[in-house]
Formats: sequence, C-alpha cells, structure tokens
Amino acid sequence: MVIMQSAPPTHSNGHAEKYSSAITLSDMEIFIFPELLYSLMLANIMSPRIWAWRDDPWFEGIERMNPYRRILRLKQFIMDKYEFNLDLDTWGLTNKEQELDRFRGWVDEDTLRQSNALFGYEGDKYYFDIDIRRHFGLDKYTSDIIPYWKTETVEAMDAFQFRDGYQRAAGECVSLSTLYAAALFVVAQIPLDDIFLIATPLHSQNFVHVRDGIITNNRRIVTKNMWFNGTELSYKAQRAIRNEQITIVAHNTGYIHSVYPEATIDTAAYETFKGRLREFLVTEINAETVACFLRQESQLQSCFQVVGECHGKTRYLPAEVLYKYEHSSPYRVSDHTREKLFCEIDEDEYYTAPIPGRISMNLFEDFFKQHRINLGNPDDLARLRDQFNCSNSKGEEILEDLIDFCRIEPRFPDQVAEKSFQAMPPIALDPDMDRHEIIDALAALRTSHPIADLAFYAYRDMTLIEWTPFLKAALERNPVCLTGAEKLSDDQVIERLAAWPSDSIYDGPRLAQPDEVWNFARGDGAEKIITLATIWRHRYPDDGLTLTIDETTATLACGDRRVTWPSRKGLVYQGSLAPSALNPVGV
Repeated sequence: MVIMQSAPPTHSNGHAEKYSSAITLSDMEIFIFPELLYSLMLANIMSPRIWAWRDDPWFEGIERMNPYRRILRLKQFIMDKYEFNLDLDTWGLTNKEQELDRFRGWVDEDTLRQSNALFGYEGDKYYFDIDIRRHFGLDKYTSDIIPYWKTETVEAMDAFQFRDGYQRAAGECVSLSTLYAAALFVVAQIPLDDIFLIATPLHSQNFVHVRDGIITNNRRIVTKNMWFNGTELSYKAQRAIRNEQITIVAHNTGYIHSVYPEATIDTAAYETFKGRLREFLVTEINAETVACFLRQESQLQSCFQVVGECHGKTRYLPAEVLYKYEHSSPYRVSDHTREKLFCEIDEDEYYTAPIPGRISMNLFEDFFKQHRINLGNPDDLARLRDQFNCSNSKGEEILEDLIDFCRIEPRFPDQVAEKSFQAMPPIALDPDMDRHEIIDALAALRTSHPIADLAFYAYRDMTLIEWTPFLKAALERNPVCLTGAEKLSDDQVIERLAAWPSDSIYDGPRLAQPDEVWNFARGDGAEKIITLATIWRHRYPDDGLTLTIDETTATLACGDRRVTWPSRKGLVYQGSLAPSALNPVGV
C-alpha cells in the first residue's frame, strides 16, 4: 500500500508557534499546547522503528499471549534497549523572559510558577524537602536560565547510541511515556481506548486498562501489587501522582488540561479513567500491606519484631534485621516466604525472649483474620490503631502513615476548576491495521482534527508538512549547535559538519533538527546545511540567508558565499531564512 502523499494543510499565521513547537517538543511547549503530547505518541506509531520491533525474535509468538503477558514482554525489551536520561545539557538552554515572550498570549507567569518546574514549581512537601532545582541540576544555572528539556522522538532516542557517554538508546520521561504508549498499541496491540497519557509538572506516565491497571514509569511498568509493595522503585513511581497536580490527561478521544477551561476528552472515557485510577491507588489494609508499609517506612521498623521457629525453638528478631536480610534473598517479609527468610538469619541475630516495647508482626495475621478494615469506617480504624502500641512511636501517627500508604488521592485536572467539555471525533485506529493504513487514516483526519495534523509535524516527513514551522524551530530553538560551534571559525564549522557521516537518524524524507545533527554527529547534507544556517543566522543576523534544496543537493547562500552538500532526501525547497519569512505578521 502506498502512503498517502496529500499536500499539507495550510495554517493561519496564529498557528506558527504551535506548529513549530510540534518539531521541538520541549516540556514547556507541551504544557502550553497539550495537543502535542498525543501528537508525539501518534508520530511514534507512524515510525517504522517501532514497527520493526514486531520482527524481533524477542516478540515471536506474542500474538498468542494474553494482554498482560504481552506488556511484560514489551517492558523487558524497553528495559534492555533504553536508558533513562535526564541530562539537562542535552538540548541546551533558554531563559524565562524569552519563553514568556513566546507564550504570553497563552499563559501568564503566575500560572507557570504554579505548574512548571522551570518557572519555580516545587510541588508538595516532598519537592520542597529535596530542593527541586538542585535535584534536577537546575541550581547550576541562574534563576533566569532554564534548560530546553526537549522530548525526543523514537529516532532521537535511538540515536543516543552515537552520543559520547552512551552505549544504548535513551530518553527522558515524556519520551519514554510516549514511546511506551505507541509500542503498547503497535507491538502489544493494546487498543488506544485503553491507554491514557498522564502528565504532571515533573513527570509523565501512562495508565493502561489491563487487569487492575498498569502504570508505565520511565522504562518500567508498575502493577497494582507492585505499587503497594513498599520498594524504593515503587515509591519513586508514586511520587508524581502522590505529590503533584495532574496537569494533562490525553486519550484518543481528546485531552483535558488543569489550566485551560475547555477539554476535548470524551466525558465517559474520562470518568472511566478517573474511576479506574482511583481504584488502582487504593489497597486493602491487611497483614501483607502492613509488612509492605514497613518496608517503605524503614524508620518505623524499630517498633516491630518478628517471632519464628528455628531448630524447634521460638526466636525473636528485630524487624529491621529481617528486612536487611531480605535485600539479598529471594524471600520476602511480606508474603508466605517469610518463614524461609527467617531461617536464613544468622544465629547471633536472634533473641530468645520477646523484645520489650516492640509490636509482634505475627499478631497482625491473627488480627486481620478476625477483622476486615474499612478505610472509611472510624471504628475499624480505632480498632486497628490499638494494635500499634509501640513505646517508640505513637499509634495514631503510625496509623495515619499507614492510611496514607494505602490510599492516594489523585488531583485530577478538573478539580482545579470546572471544565467545559467540547468533544471531538476520536482517533479511531485499530491494532489490526498495518502502518500504511494508520498513516492514511491519520492523513484523512488532518483537515478536521488538530491532533492528527500536529502528529505529522512531530513525524517530520517534509513532503507532508509545511517547511516554515520546521525552519522556524531550527533557527530559533537549537542552542546546542551554537554552543558547540562557538569557538570554531566558519571554515572549521564547515569542515566539522562535512567530516561527519552523511547518515540521517530519520528515514526517507524526514529531517533531523540542527541540535540532533550536532549531538549525534551525523546527518544528511540537507540536515547539515540547515545546521550551518542556524549557526550563520546567529553569527550574521543582518545578512540574508537563502536555502535551496533539490533532489540531490542542499545549498546555503550567505551574501557571496555558498556551501553545497549532496543530499539523499529527495526534497525540493527554496526560500529566504530571514526572520520575517519564518515569523509572519500576526503570529
């Protein structure tokens, strides 16, 4: 089947910032234009990279697996192939004033301070405690300087293997969440109806309607049982939803944003999502839950002891000792293997008599056999509180922490202010469709569906989109190549670009941005010439630049100087790169 090569829709001047943002895809841009989150996911669905995964031997026979097993298979593939990257220098720096000038017509600074880490957001108590700027490496910049924090396409993620210091593909949290969502559809064949993208000011995750629910978290997935197992990995996975306002929920029926009053997501789908997520974030209090809670709240372990049999004799063990041994054992304090774990303990760790002032964890098994605790029933909670009679801590405090462990209240976007829901047609793609059918289906939606249209800009097939947004993004928002070329003369820049492999990280008529060329030290002649244009535009802002690309060459003219490189992209373009040409009046 031939991919539809229809002419790209034309856009009014007021769309220039949004459509160029679909190229650079910074966290700030996605916050301002929430359509971009789902558009990037669709661009990854269109990418041949993810479709090629289906031919990998790792996925042989995946069609015979149930959905949960397919997701586990996909998770291990992503774990093996990708690293989590949060190097804020990767995509260079901008500043608050410049970003505010860009988006002044959409959002004000006070709103950004409440919702965006780059403008001072620190979340709840957890983020204040860790000092968010220091935690993310922002403290090395002045308060006005901020990183671009761009989101990568799957091609840019894969290209990290060419970057110094990396052995594998890599990406930040939004990149990994949109990669996961696309791969869940393409490889695991999970319907789009069952995949919800969740963005908070500092993180991006997906919620998948499979079994009790699954949350993707960077490279990993978290089931409901894992969510409450008390491990460090689960605690990290909880941080965003536990501590932050959910900013965006994106779905194939639309999106909802905490700041904007209009929402396009289908109300029934959204209510189903909220109900399922709430169920996922609550667990029953029982003996296993208490043991998992103590695994996370290690400072409380000194209030507890475990009683067990060893060589036919009753022995008593401080809970913190048992948890310490758990780290190097296949057995767990919180399940039926605890007896085996107990028998692995060195003899000199045991006590022969009860340890004064400590609660026996064994008593909870008997207690929960007789009592089922309802978190909403004060009498049930009072009965449970009486079990926490530790001399080192107050039972009320332990109970409050336990309840907090067992129940997370998500802050949904519509809790900030009432929303006006304006439904749009769903993006109805079927997992049984092949890649070309999907691209054709999305192309047919472009004139009526902005998310589908923006997906083609994130996808960057230059035969299917207008050039102006791509060139605007290239010349205005690619600081890495400017910094990298700062100490090089014009001739040295040309020599360096020419010496790099003439291989694009994108297939066919799709183009890399200049910072991708510079970071990964490779690019087609057309990509290299646009990178040179970005550098010269910065160096010689008053000189006219003209870009000419034909089927076999790419040429940049600056006054009397011309540079030409061969190109295999087969593209045709000619035009001025003057600021007025890339920023039409009315933007």
